[in-house]
Amino acid sequence: MTNKQSTSRKIGITATTGILALGLFVGTASIAHAATVIDGPIDLGAAADFGVLGSSTVTNTGPSVVNGDVGVSAGTSITGFTGPPDGLVNGTIHSADAVADQAQTDLTAAIVDAASLTPTTSGLGNLSGLSLTPGVYSGGALSINSGGLLTLAGTADSVWVFQAASTLTIGSTAQILITGGASSCNVFWQIGSSATIGTNADFVGTVMANASVTANTGAEIQGRLLADTGAVTLDTNLITVPEDCDPASEPVETDGPEYTSETPPDGIVGTPYSHTFTASGTPAPTYSVTSGEQPLGLTLDSTTGELSGTPTAPGSSTITVTATNGTEPEVSTIVTIAIAAPPVAVPPVVDVPGDAVPPAEELPPTGTESATGLIVSGILVAAGLLLVSAQRSRSARAIAQSGRTFPQE
Repeated sequence: MTNKQSTSRKIGITATTGILALGLFVGTASIAHAATVIDGPIDLGAAADFGVLGSSTVTNTGPSVVNGDVGVSAGTSITGFTGPPDGLVNGTIHSADAVADQAQTDLTAAIVDAASLTPTTSGLGNLSGLSLTPGVYSGGALSINSGGLLTLAGTADSVWVFQAASTLTIGSTAQILITGGASSCNVFWQIGSSATIGTNADFVGTVMANASVTANTGAEIQGRLLADTGAVTLDTNLITVPEDCDPASEPVETDGPEYTSETPPDGIVGTPYSHTFTASGTPAPTYSVTSGEQPLGLTLDSTTGELSGTPTAPGSSTITVTATNGTEPEVSTIVTIAIAAPPVAVPPVVDVPGDAVPPAEELPPTGTESATGLIVSGILVAAGLLLVSAQRSRSARAIAQSGRTFPQE
Protein backbone atom coordinates (compact mmCIF):
# COMPACT_ATOMS: atom_id res chain seq x y z
CA MET A 1 0.00 0.00 0.00
CA THR A 2 1.29 3.46 -0.84
CA ASN A 3 1.96 5.65 2.16
CA LYS A 4 0.64 9.13 1.56
CA GLN A 5 2.14 12.21 3.07
CA SER A 6 -0.14 13.60 5.71
CA THR A 7 -0.65 17.17 6.75
CA SER A 8 -1.97 18.45 10.07
CA ARG A 9 -3.20 15.84 12.54
CA LYS A 10 -5.53 16.72 15.31
CA ILE A 11 -6.48 14.55 18.24
CA GLY A 12 -8.90 16.14 20.70
CA ILE A 13 -8.14 15.11 24.27
CA THR A 14 -10.58 16.30 26.91
CA ALA A 15 -9.42 18.08 30.04
CA THR A 16 -11.08 20.83 32.12
CA THR A 17 -12.24 24.43 32.01
CA GLY A 18 -15.75 25.65 32.32
CA ILE A 19 -18.08 27.78 30.31
CA LEU A 20 -21.79 28.00 31.06
CA ALA A 21 -23.93 28.23 27.95
CA LEU A 22 -25.94 31.46 28.29
CA GLY A 23 -28.74 33.16 26.41
CA LEU A 24 -29.08 31.53 23.03
CA PHE A 25 -26.01 29.39 23.62
CA VAL A 26 -27.73 26.29 24.85
CA GLY A 27 -25.18 23.48 24.76
CA THR A 28 -27.36 21.99 27.52
CA ALA A 29 -25.46 24.16 30.00
CA SER A 30 -22.47 21.84 29.63
CA ILE A 31 -18.88 22.51 30.58
CA ALA A 32 -16.28 23.36 27.95
CA HIS A 33 -13.01 21.45 28.08
CA ALA A 34 -9.47 22.26 27.18
CA ALA A 35 -7.80 19.86 24.78
CA THR A 36 -4.38 18.73 23.72
CA VAL A 37 -4.03 18.95 19.95
CA ILE A 38 -1.22 17.00 18.30
CA ASP A 39 -0.38 18.66 15.01
CA GLY A 40 1.37 15.63 13.56
CA PRO A 41 2.11 12.01 14.56
CA ILE A 42 3.62 10.80 17.83
CA ASP A 43 7.23 11.99 17.95
CA LEU A 44 9.42 8.88 17.62
CA GLY A 45 12.65 10.83 17.29
CA ALA A 46 15.54 8.63 16.15
CA ALA A 47 13.32 5.52 16.41
CA ALA A 48 11.33 6.63 13.35
CA ASP A 49 13.82 5.08 10.91
CA PHE A 50 13.64 1.62 12.49
CA GLY A 51 11.38 -1.14 11.24
CA VAL A 52 12.58 -3.32 14.15
CA LEU A 53 14.09 -2.08 17.41
CA GLY A 54 14.66 -4.29 20.45
CA SER A 55 16.20 -3.81 23.84
CA SER A 56 17.56 -7.24 24.73
CA THR A 57 17.67 -9.13 21.39
CA VAL A 58 16.32 -9.17 17.83
CA THR A 59 15.80 -12.68 16.45
CA ASN A 60 14.59 -13.67 12.98
CA THR A 61 13.65 -17.00 11.43
CA GLY A 62 13.11 -17.44 7.69
CA PRO A 63 13.28 -14.97 4.80
CA SER A 64 11.90 -11.90 6.55
CA VAL A 65 12.31 -8.55 4.81
CA VAL A 66 12.63 -5.33 6.77
CA ASN A 67 12.33 -2.16 4.70
CA GLY A 68 13.97 0.08 7.26
CA ASP A 69 16.67 -0.10 9.92
CA VAL A 70 17.08 -2.90 12.47
CA GLY A 71 18.63 -2.21 15.86
CA VAL A 72 19.10 -3.32 19.46
CA SER A 73 20.20 -1.53 22.64
CA ALA A 74 21.26 -2.10 25.40
CA GLY A 75 21.60 -5.72 24.21
CA THR A 76 23.82 -6.60 21.29
CA SER A 77 22.34 -9.72 19.69
CA ILE A 78 20.75 -9.45 16.23
CA THR A 79 20.37 -12.81 14.46
CA GLY A 80 18.82 -14.19 11.30
CA PHE A 81 19.67 -11.35 8.91
CA THR A 82 22.45 -12.73 6.77
CA GLY A 83 20.56 -12.27 3.49
CA PRO A 84 18.62 -14.85 1.41
CA PRO A 85 17.58 -17.45 2.27
CA ASP A 86 17.64 -15.77 5.69
CA GLY A 87 16.33 -12.33 6.53
CA LEU A 88 17.10 -9.20 4.52
CA VAL A 89 17.43 -5.67 5.86
CA ASN A 90 16.88 -2.87 3.35
CA GLY A 91 18.40 -0.37 5.70
CA THR A 92 21.13 -0.29 8.35
CA ILE A 93 21.73 -2.69 11.24
CA HIS A 94 22.61 -0.94 14.50
CA SER A 95 23.84 -3.10 17.37
CA ALA A 96 24.27 -1.18 20.61
CA ASP A 97 25.75 1.81 18.82
CA ALA A 98 25.02 5.48 19.39
CA VAL A 99 22.15 5.46 16.89
CA ALA A 100 20.43 2.50 18.57
CA ASP A 101 21.00 4.03 22.00
CA GLN A 102 19.36 7.30 20.96
CA ALA A 103 16.51 5.43 19.28
CA GLN A 104 15.77 3.55 22.51
CA THR A 105 15.84 6.78 24.50
CA ASP A 106 13.40 8.41 22.07
CA LEU A 107 11.17 5.33 22.08
CA THR A 108 10.83 5.54 25.85
CA ALA A 109 9.80 9.20 25.57
CA ALA A 110 7.28 8.40 22.81
CA ILE A 111 5.68 5.68 24.95
CA VAL A 112 5.29 8.13 27.82
CA ASP A 113 3.74 10.74 25.53
CA ALA A 114 1.27 8.29 23.98
CA ALA A 115 0.28 6.91 27.38
CA SER A 116 -0.38 10.41 28.74
CA LEU A 117 -3.08 11.24 26.18
CA THR A 118 -6.61 11.28 27.57
CA PRO A 119 -8.78 8.78 25.66
CA THR A 120 -11.68 9.90 23.53
CA THR A 121 -13.04 6.34 23.94
CA SER A 122 -12.09 4.00 26.77
CA GLY A 123 -12.98 0.54 28.06
CA LEU A 124 -12.29 -1.23 24.76
CA GLY A 125 -11.15 -4.82 24.39
CA ASN A 126 -11.93 -6.78 21.24
CA LEU A 127 -11.64 -4.47 18.23
CA SER A 128 -12.95 -6.96 15.66
CA GLY A 129 -15.65 -5.57 13.39
CA LEU A 130 -15.20 -1.97 14.48
CA SER A 131 -14.80 1.03 12.17
CA LEU A 132 -13.05 3.77 14.12
CA THR A 133 -12.70 7.45 13.30
CA PRO A 134 -9.55 9.31 14.38
CA GLY A 135 -9.01 9.54 18.13
CA VAL A 136 -7.42 8.01 21.20
CA TYR A 137 -8.74 4.55 22.17
CA SER A 138 -7.88 2.73 25.37
CA GLY A 139 -8.52 -0.58 27.09
CA GLY A 140 -6.92 -3.19 29.29
CA ALA A 141 -5.99 -5.92 26.83
CA LEU A 142 -6.69 -5.03 23.19
CA SER A 143 -7.24 -7.69 20.54
CA ILE A 144 -8.54 -8.55 17.07
CA ASN A 145 -9.98 -12.04 16.62
CA SER A 146 -8.54 -14.51 14.12
CA GLY A 147 -9.96 -13.55 10.74
CA GLY A 148 -11.30 -10.32 12.25
CA LEU A 149 -11.26 -6.89 10.62
CA LEU A 150 -10.61 -3.47 12.15
CA THR A 151 -11.29 -0.50 9.86
CA LEU A 152 -9.70 2.91 10.43
CA ALA A 153 -11.74 5.44 8.45
CA GLY A 154 -10.21 8.87 7.98
CA THR A 155 -8.06 11.04 5.75
CA ALA A 156 -4.38 11.84 5.35
CA ASP A 157 -4.77 14.22 8.30
CA SER A 158 -6.13 11.53 10.65
CA VAL A 159 -4.32 10.11 13.69
CA TRP A 160 -5.17 7.07 15.82
CA VAL A 161 -3.53 6.20 19.13
CA PHE A 162 -4.38 2.88 20.83
CA GLN A 163 -3.50 2.42 24.49
CA ALA A 164 -3.41 -1.11 25.93
CA ALA A 165 -2.75 -1.24 29.65
CA SER A 166 -1.49 -4.81 29.28
CA THR A 167 -1.28 -6.74 26.00
CA LEU A 168 -2.09 -6.52 22.29
CA THR A 169 -3.08 -9.77 20.56
CA ILE A 170 -3.74 -9.88 16.80
CA GLY A 171 -5.24 -13.20 15.68
CA SER A 172 -4.15 -15.18 12.64
CA THR A 173 -5.31 -13.75 9.29
CA ALA A 174 -6.71 -10.72 11.12
CA GLN A 175 -6.64 -7.50 9.14
CA ILE A 176 -6.42 -3.77 9.80
CA LEU A 177 -7.78 -1.73 6.90
CA ILE A 178 -7.22 2.02 6.53
CA THR A 179 -9.57 3.94 4.24
CA GLY A 180 -10.16 7.44 2.89
CA GLY A 181 -6.48 8.16 2.24
CA ALA A 182 -5.44 7.54 5.85
CA SER A 183 -1.76 6.74 6.37
CA SER A 184 0.10 4.09 8.35
CA CYS A 185 2.32 7.02 9.41
CA ASN A 186 -0.37 7.99 11.89
CA VAL A 187 -1.41 4.76 13.62
CA PHE A 188 0.25 4.07 16.99
CA TRP A 189 -0.13 1.18 19.45
CA GLN A 190 1.13 1.94 22.97
CA ILE A 191 1.29 -1.39 24.79
CA GLY A 192 1.79 -1.74 28.55
CA SER A 193 3.48 -5.12 28.30
CA SER A 194 3.84 -7.27 25.16
CA ALA A 195 2.34 -7.52 21.66
CA THR A 196 1.74 -10.59 19.48
CA ILE A 197 0.84 -10.48 15.77
CA GLY A 198 -0.68 -13.72 14.49
CA THR A 199 0.12 -15.88 11.50
CA ASN A 200 -0.56 -14.25 8.13
CA ALA A 201 -2.10 -11.21 9.80
CA ASP A 202 -2.12 -7.88 7.95
CA PHE A 203 -1.19 -5.28 10.56
CA VAL A 204 -0.99 -1.48 10.29
CA GLY A 205 0.75 0.90 12.68
CA THR A 206 3.74 1.39 14.95
CA VAL A 207 3.87 -0.97 17.93
CA MET A 208 5.53 0.65 20.95
CA ALA A 209 5.63 -2.15 23.52
CA ASN A 210 6.98 -1.66 26.99
CA ALA A 211 8.22 -5.27 26.96
CA SER A 212 8.46 -7.50 23.86
CA VAL A 213 7.00 -7.94 20.36
CA THR A 214 6.44 -11.21 18.48
CA ALA A 215 5.42 -11.49 14.81
CA ASN A 216 4.34 -14.99 13.81
CA THR A 217 4.85 -16.68 10.45
CA GLY A 218 3.75 -14.72 7.42
CA ALA A 219 2.51 -11.62 9.24
CA GLU A 220 2.94 -8.38 7.31
CA ILE A 221 3.36 -5.06 9.06
CA GLN A 222 2.96 -1.60 7.55
CA GLY A 223 4.65 0.22 10.38
CA ARG A 224 7.23 -0.63 13.04
CA LEU A 225 7.86 -3.18 15.78
CA LEU A 226 9.57 -1.40 18.66
CA ALA A 227 10.28 -3.00 22.06
CA ASP A 228 11.39 -0.76 24.92
CA THR A 229 12.74 -3.31 27.44
CA GLY A 230 12.40 -6.74 25.81
CA ALA A 231 13.04 -8.65 22.57
CA VAL A 232 11.62 -8.55 19.05
CA THR A 233 11.06 -11.96 17.43
CA LEU A 234 10.29 -12.41 13.71
CA ASP A 235 9.38 -15.35 11.47
CA THR A 236 9.14 -14.85 7.71
CA ASN A 237 7.63 -11.40 7.97
CA LEU A 238 7.45 -8.32 5.74
CA ILE A 239 7.90 -5.06 7.61
CA THR A 240 7.70 -1.73 5.79
CA VAL A 241 8.48 1.53 7.57
CA PRO A 242 6.09 4.33 6.53
CA GLU A 243 7.65 6.96 4.29
CA ASP A 244 7.08 10.69 3.79
CA CYS A 245 5.49 11.09 7.21
CA ASP A 246 5.06 14.61 8.56
CA PRO A 247 7.25 15.46 11.54
CA ALA A 248 5.69 15.68 14.96
CA SER A 249 5.08 19.04 16.61
CA GLU A 250 4.57 20.29 20.13
CA PRO A 251 1.03 19.79 21.47
CA VAL A 252 -0.98 22.97 21.95
CA GLU A 253 -3.84 23.74 24.30
CA THR A 254 -7.22 24.70 22.93
CA ASP A 255 -10.84 24.95 24.02
CA GLY A 256 -14.08 23.57 22.78
CA PRO A 257 -16.25 25.79 20.57
CA GLU A 258 -18.06 28.86 21.91
CA TYR A 259 -20.47 30.92 19.84
CA THR A 260 -19.39 34.46 18.94
CA SER A 261 -22.03 35.42 16.35
CA GLU A 262 -25.13 37.53 16.98
CA THR A 263 -28.79 36.65 16.49
CA PRO A 264 -29.62 36.26 12.78
CA PRO A 265 -31.92 38.83 11.14
CA ASP A 266 -35.34 38.14 9.65
CA GLY A 267 -35.86 37.93 5.89
CA ILE A 268 -38.28 38.60 3.05
CA VAL A 269 -39.53 36.22 0.40
CA GLY A 270 -37.64 36.77 -2.86
CA THR A 271 -34.88 38.85 -1.24
CA PRO A 272 -31.39 37.25 -0.96
CA TYR A 273 -30.53 36.36 2.65
CA SER A 274 -27.22 35.76 4.42
CA HIS A 275 -26.15 35.26 8.04
CA THR A 276 -22.96 33.59 9.28
CA PHE A 277 -22.83 31.62 12.51
CA THR A 278 -19.36 31.83 14.07
CA ALA A 279 -17.78 30.03 16.99
CA SER A 280 -14.31 30.04 18.50
CA GLY A 281 -12.22 26.92 19.03
CA THR A 282 -9.24 25.02 17.64
CA PRO A 283 -9.50 23.20 15.35
CA ALA A 284 -12.07 25.37 13.62
CA PRO A 285 -15.57 24.04 14.32
CA THR A 286 -18.09 22.84 11.77
CA TYR A 287 -21.80 23.67 11.84
CA SER A 288 -25.02 21.71 11.38
CA VAL A 289 -28.76 22.14 11.92
CA THR A 290 -29.54 19.57 14.63
CA SER A 291 -33.17 20.51 15.27
CA GLY A 292 -35.90 22.17 13.22
CA GLU A 293 -35.99 23.12 9.55
CA GLN A 294 -34.33 26.23 8.14
CA PRO A 295 -36.58 28.54 6.08
CA LEU A 296 -37.35 27.21 2.62
CA GLY A 297 -34.74 28.35 0.13
CA LEU A 298 -31.94 28.71 2.71
CA THR A 299 -29.02 26.29 3.26
CA LEU A 300 -26.29 26.12 5.90
CA ASP A 301 -22.64 25.76 4.84
CA SER A 302 -21.15 23.30 7.35
CA THR A 303 -17.62 24.69 6.95
CA THR A 304 -18.19 28.45 6.99
CA GLY A 305 -21.39 28.54 9.04
CA GLU A 306 -23.12 30.77 6.47
CA LEU A 307 -26.90 30.40 6.22
CA SER A 308 -27.78 31.80 2.81
CA GLY A 309 -30.11 31.67 -0.17
CA THR A 310 -33.34 33.32 -1.28
CA PRO A 311 -36.41 32.59 0.88
CA THR A 312 -39.28 31.11 -1.11
CA ALA A 313 -42.14 31.06 1.42
CA PRO A 314 -43.25 33.23 4.36
CA GLY A 315 -43.31 31.85 7.89
CA SER A 316 -41.33 31.50 11.09
CA SER A 317 -38.65 28.83 11.61
CA THR A 318 -36.98 27.87 14.90
CA ILE A 319 -33.75 25.92 14.43
CA THR A 320 -30.86 24.66 16.54
CA VAL A 321 -27.42 25.20 15.01
CA THR A 322 -24.66 23.12 16.62
CA ALA A 323 -20.93 23.84 16.40
CA THR A 324 -18.42 21.06 17.04
CA ASN A 325 -14.67 20.63 16.62
CA GLY A 326 -14.06 17.22 18.16
CA THR A 327 -13.48 18.70 21.61
CA GLU A 328 -16.25 18.17 24.12
CA PRO A 329 -18.67 19.63 24.64
CA GLU A 330 -20.25 20.79 21.42
CA VAL A 331 -22.24 24.03 21.68
CA SER A 332 -25.61 24.94 20.20
CA THR A 333 -27.68 28.06 19.66
CA ILE A 334 -31.46 28.17 19.16
CA VAL A 335 -32.67 30.92 16.84
CA THR A 336 -35.99 31.92 15.28
CA ILE A 337 -35.99 33.43 11.80
CA ALA A 338 -39.17 35.08 10.46
CA ILE A 339 -39.63 35.33 6.71
CA ALA A 340 -42.14 38.01 5.65
CA ALA A 341 -44.25 38.00 2.51
CA PRO A 342 -43.01 40.30 -0.25
CA PRO A 343 -44.44 43.87 -0.14
CA VAL A 344 -47.46 44.67 -2.39
CA ALA A 345 -46.38 46.33 -5.63
CA VAL A 346 -47.50 49.99 -6.02
CA PRO A 347 -47.65 51.55 -9.54
CA PRO A 348 -44.95 54.16 -9.94
CA VAL A 349 -45.94 57.87 -9.92
CA VAL A 350 -44.89 59.67 -13.11
CA ASP A 351 -43.66 63.20 -12.42
CA VAL A 352 -44.61 65.35 -15.48
CA PRO A 353 -42.67 68.65 -15.85
CA GLY A 354 -44.76 71.78 -15.15
CA ASP A 355 -44.55 73.29 -18.66
CA ALA A 356 -45.69 70.02 -20.10
CA VAL A 357 -49.01 69.99 -18.22
CA PRO A 358 -51.84 70.47 -20.74
CA PRO A 359 -54.27 73.38 -20.05
CA ALA A 360 -57.51 72.47 -18.43
CA GLU A 361 -60.38 72.17 -20.88
CA GLU A 362 -63.49 74.34 -20.44
CA LEU A 363 -66.52 72.28 -20.02
CA PRO A 364 -69.46 73.16 -22.28
CA PRO A 365 -72.45 74.63 -20.48
CA THR A 366 -74.99 72.12 -19.42
CA GLY A 367 -78.67 72.32 -20.29
CA THR A 368 -79.60 73.50 -16.81
CA GLU A 369 -77.08 76.32 -16.90
CA SER A 370 -78.49 77.50 -20.35
CA ALA A 371 -82.10 77.53 -19.10
CA THR A 372 -81.16 79.48 -16.02
CA GLY A 373 -79.44 82.10 -18.17
CA LEU A 374 -82.52 82.51 -20.39
CA ILE A 375 -84.82 82.97 -17.41
CA VAL A 376 -82.59 85.61 -15.91
CA SER A 377 -82.33 87.41 -19.25
CA GLY A 378 -86.12 87.38 -19.64
CA ILE A 379 -86.62 88.86 -16.20
CA LEU A 380 -84.16 91.60 -16.89
CA VAL A 381 -85.87 92.49 -20.24
CA ALA A 382 -89.29 92.59 -18.59
CA ALA A 383 -88.00 94.79 -15.83
CA GLY A 384 -86.56 97.15 -18.40
CA LEU A 385 -89.83 97.39 -20.29
CA LEU A 386 -91.71 98.15 -17.09
CA LEU A 387 -89.27 100.94 -16.28
CA VAL A 388 -89.68 102.44 -19.75
CA SER A 389 -93.47 102.28 -19.50
CA ALA A 390 -93.50 103.91 -16.10
CA GLN A 391 -91.20 106.62 -17.30
CA ARG A 392 -93.51 107.43 -20.22
CA SER A 393 -96.54 107.58 -17.94
CA ARG A 394 -94.87 110.11 -15.68
CA SER A 395 -93.83 112.20 -18.69
CA ALA A 396 -97.43 112.23 -20.06
CA ARG A 397 -98.91 113.39 -16.78
CA ALA A 398 -96.36 116.15 -16.52
CA ILE A 399 -97.24 117.49 -20.03
CA ALA A 400 -100.93 117.37 -19.35
CA GLN A 401 -100.52 119.41 -16.27
CA SER A 402 -98.48 122.00 -18.14
CA GLY A 403 -101.00 122.39 -21.03
CA ARG A 404 -98.50 121.46 -23.62
CA THR A 405 -99.48 119.18 -26.49
CA PHE A 406 -97.46 116.80 -28.54
CA PRO A 407 -98.09 115.76 -32.04
CA GLN A 408 -99.66 112.34 -32.53
CA GLU A 409 -97.35 109.71 -33.71
